[in-house]
Amino acid sequence: MTVDYIVQGALNATDPIAIGLMVLGILLGILMGSIPGMTATMTIAVLLSFTFTMDPANGMMLLLGIYGGAVYAGSIPAILIRTPGTPSAAATIFDGYPLSQQGEAGRAIRVATIASFIGGFISVLALMFFSPVIANAALNFRSPEFFALAVFGLTIIASVSGDSVTKGMVSGLLGMLVATVGIDPITGYHRFSFDIPALLTGVEFIAVMIGLFGIAEGLRKYGQGIETDRERVDQDISGTLPSLSDLRAILPVSAGGGVLGSLIGSIPGAGGDIAAFITYNEATRWIKDAVPSFGDGNIRGVAAAESGNNASTGGALIPTLTLGIPGDSVSAILIGALLVHDVNPGPGLYQDEPELLYTIFVGFLLIYVFILIFGLLGANYWAQLINIPKQFLWPIILLLCVIGAIALRGNLFDAWIMLGSGVLGYAMRLRGYPLAPMVLGLILAPIAEENLRRSLQLSNGSPEIFLTSPIALVILLLSVGTILLPAVRALRE
Repeated sequence: MTVDYIVQGALNATDPIAIGLMVLGILLGILMGSIPGMTATMTIAVLLSFTFTMDPANGMMLLLGIYGGAVYAGSIPAILIRTPGTPSAAATIFDGYPLSQQGEAGRAIRVATIASFIGGFISVLALMFFSPVIANAALNFRSPEFFALAVFGLTIIASVSGDSVTKGMVSGLLGMLVATVGIDPITGYHRFSFDIPALLTGVEFIAVMIGLFGIAEGLRKYGQGIETDRERVDQDISGTLPSLSDLRAILPVSAGGGVLGSLIGSIPGAGGDIAAFITYNEATRWIKDAVPSFGDGNIRGVAAAESGNNASTGGALIPTLTLGIPGDSVSAILIGALLVHDVNPGPGLYQDEPELLYTIFVGFLLIYVFILIFGLLGANYWAQLINIPKQFLWPIILLLCVIGAIALRGNLFDAWIMLGSGVLGYAMRLRGYPLAPMVLGLILAPIAEENLRRSLQLSNGSPEIFLTSPIALVILLLSVGTILLPAVRALRE
């Protein structure tokens, strides 16, 4: 019975060795996730070999601790220095960094911690109780549905464009243009590679993101002049828990972000970055008359982004464990970890290894409890990192950005891409062009292009394939509504 397996899973997950590996994984994940460029995927890939001699359950506790800790910790540099530690934290910048500038970095990190816990906890409950149903729904996604989902994601550009939608569209189109560099996914032709072998695999979007946010911000700081006393921000570090008013404000949006992020995460290939942008966009659409406005330091914006990206972690494990299809790059590595121990992810896992499966479920729930504890206890200390003398802080940050870019693929060319993106980002900020739409275009354009062309190949060039798919049609209609509603609202006003 399921209850018996849950009880046995709880006993296995609360074993002292398992608890110790969870805590070790979380601390490693928080450390690496807070360094720009050091993603959860990279950290898990490096440490994967250490789990080969472990019991499968204990090995998964270590890897899942790293996974959850890194995704959560990406919010820390996003809030403090406007540079996301992991790609999924890019949307956290919008309201997290303004809060830091207002001296409320501790408040922002506490809110991010609570929202991360709620989103992650909801996603693991969905994984535990609804994984077969959600996995079957995700299995119905074909090329038309993936194209529609990418188009829906691109409509978010209007929401993250700031004061000028036109400049936001230009930024988004620039990101889409950069995404075309490399080998054509359908025909195999070289595009915009200029006979540079390193460009054949495309432009590494994480290197671009580090440059746009980290290097560009560093250039802006040095352009203004590094003056520690003038730039010092007095941070409010009182309290360990968010205030009751903050909790009342963020609980509904965190719960909604948890549910939506779980659904998006269960779609193979979607990932935490798309989940975060979509949950943030939905918050801006449904929460009217937000004070302060989204983008100016609204805690509900931080909660929406963080609940969404952390919810994608449990969501990504749904197709991974029940279908053997990786939900994201991290879950692809986790499949390899299980295969080493002769455990085959897929529909038979519920029959063959139910005890291991429920140990993973309960252990992942405990991991998010530990993340909540460590995050709240450490929030005020992390908030003070922003007041390290700037003449010491920014050289360290820029050095970590370079190390992070090179460590992505062990490729020095990625560091040049990062530096070029930093100069471009600095120039765009000077002219008032928002950077987030470029990141969105860079992430979503390959998904949209590949699935559009594959869909048209399947239908012999007929666009009716998008109308005959109910799921794709609904998503495309939602996309049209997302574009038209602001225009109608503006005309009405």
